[in-house]
Amino acid sequence: MRVLVIEDEPKLAGLMQSGLEEEGYAVDQTGSGVEAVWFATEQDYDVILLDLGLEDMDGIEVCRTLRDADVWSPIVVVTARDDIQDRVALLDVGADDYLAKPISFDELLARIRAVVRRGNPRRPAILSVNDLVLDPATKRVARDSVEIALTAKEFALLEYFLRNFDRVLHRRELIEHVWDFAFEGDSRIVDVYVRYLRQKIDEPFGTDTIETVRGSGYRLRGD
Repeated sequence: MRVLVIEDEPKLAGLMQSGLEEEGYAVDQTGSGVEAVWFATEQDYDVILLDLGLEDMDGIEVCRTLRDADVWSPIVVVTARDDIQDRVALLDVGADDYLAKPISFDELLARIRAVVRRGNPRRPAILSVNDLVLDPATKRVARDSVEIALTAKEFALLEYFLRNFDRVLHRRELIEHVWDFAFEGDSRIVDVYVRYLRQKIDEPFGTDTIETVRGSGYRLRGD
């Protein structure tokens, strides 16, 4: 999944970004409200983590601006403010959840999973295609009831395939959602990780789930 972190305290922003990336999320980060609006209107995010106390633009205004622009990615507000009026204002302008600092990282992960499931009915709690099953909450993958061990990046790639099964996914789209917006490395990294996935979810089971679409990218077949 792809996350936008809007936090202007560099140390906390860095900790959140590194922690989320270790969990397999693709993360973009900014401390500017104006830049955050640009990110969120130009890119598709699975969840947005928003601090209220930004220097250039109040977080409530960021939230209002995004909703007015028809950006409906789930927004979790992470802030030191604990005023009831702020909470009311945030819910009124379209925030999905509110988490007071100091935060528990485990709780933050749980809130992210909850708003993603709740915010879009097309995102089920358990993802499955035929006998291939992925549970985002427990980070478990199984095929025909046999558990499969994946790295965080392999898990993130498979999750994106499952959320978009039967659709051709170009390498650039996969990089933006599984790695991050600023990734400037070789796009063939996608080919490497697709090969890793095939070795774990297909070859041991005699299946061919991930199809190469010549000249375009890859597709996880749903039939």
